[in-house]
Amino acid sequence: MTIFIFIGSLLGVMALGVPIAYALLLSGVALMWHLDIFDAQILAQNVINGADSFPLLAVPFFMLAGEIMNVGGLSRRIVNLALQLVGHRRGGLGYVAIVAACIMAALSGSAVADTAALAALLLPMMVRAGHDKGRAGGLIASAGIIAPIIPPSIGFVIFGVAANVSISKLFLAGIVPGLLMGLSIAITWYLVANKEDIVPPPRATWPERIQALKESTWALVLPIIVIVGLKFGVFTPTEAAVVAAVYALLVSTLVYRELSLKQLYGVFASAAKTTAVIMFLTAAAMVSAWLITVADIPAQTVDLLKPFMSNQTMLLIAIMVLVMLVGTAMDMIPTVLILTPVLMPVIKAAGIDPIYFGVLFIMNNAIGLITPPVGTVLNVVAGVGRMKLDEVTKGVLPFMLAEFIVMFVLVFFPWLVTGPARWFSG
Repeated sequence: MTIFIFIGSLLGVMALGVPIAYALLLSGVALMWHLDIFDAQILAQNVINGADSFPLLAVPFFMLAGEIMNVGGLSRRIVNLALQLVGHRRGGLGYVAIVAACIMAALSGSAVADTAALAALLLPMMVRAGHDKGRAGGLIASAGIIAPIIPPSIGFVIFGVAANVSISKLFLAGIVPGLLMGLSIAITWYLVANKEDIVPPPRATWPERIQALKESTWALVLPIIVIVGLKFGVFTPTEAAVVAAVYALLVSTLVYRELSLKQLYGVFASAAKTTAVIMFLTAAAMVSAWLITVADIPAQTVDLLKPFMSNQTMLLIAIMVLVMLVGTAMDMIPTVLILTPVLMPVIKAAGIDPIYFGVLFIMNNAIGLITPPVGTVLNVVAGVGRMKLDEVTKGVLPFMLAEFIVMFVLVFFPWLVTGPARWFSG
């Protein structure tokens, strides 16, 4: 009955069009009334405690780093480097999008910011080259969601705080799965692009490639600083976010000189608005998380999943399917905040590595960003590319399927995550 009241009230107010953060608060109030423990002071205290977290400071700084890189020319130089390296191949612009997405993922950790930059820079070029607009948009959307997997990742920060696990270990464990996602959509693009009769751009000369590498060197140094710093314990993920933001700001203003003082206000304001949404969601979710614990919902969930508890693989498959279904209707951050306190006790009871589960969980939620009908990243591509959402949805399907296949491969072969994670973490 308790689970029904929580889920029913949450879905009910969401169906009425109430924003998710307020829906979480209202479902928390409903649960408090049911448990006969309603107290406005407890409600306010949990909201404040939800945002009072040092690791969460990584979110605004990574968002700021992403905004600065898009405006300050770092993203454009990365795309140009990828264009010089692989643009001459058949379907070369598609590979450019994938390579650029993987590099940019190691800079900002925001799927929306990376996808917006890629769509603005590459989608017009792909359409002019003769590629189907919907398919090109679908490829860019599927490449953009690699950002929450390859470190640094805002999704891993949120999950790490909610699940109380090491964010640094999550970052390092996400490197190989993120690259595998990129490889899967590259293979899919190869199969799709071979059917299109498009003449690729001319091969870049080595001097042109070297020049592009020189221009993008300052941008490429950032992910190396972050990953090496995390591996050797030079700084925490929160400190890494500050390093990323300050580095991007210095390069954009002093080296590339494409970010002026007049533009700084708009960059900071945009990052602040996005951060405010995420932080309010996190704060509101803390009320639900506290009540979920008080109502003993995790124990009830464990009882419901007992038939799968003896087999870790079957349990993970059941959970992944559940998250896939939720991802079609909810955005990534709310899904992580709502399901993490419910699922983590189940994972621990089954003896599954929380870091391994966290990678699969965030990967699933990242793919949820391109699953219709909600699909936040699909909406970003449709908006930037000025096309219908149905067109992008149709184009993204083969790439989305490829990424789901990678996710389930990792379910059956956990060493693909745990092995590299142990190596990177030293």
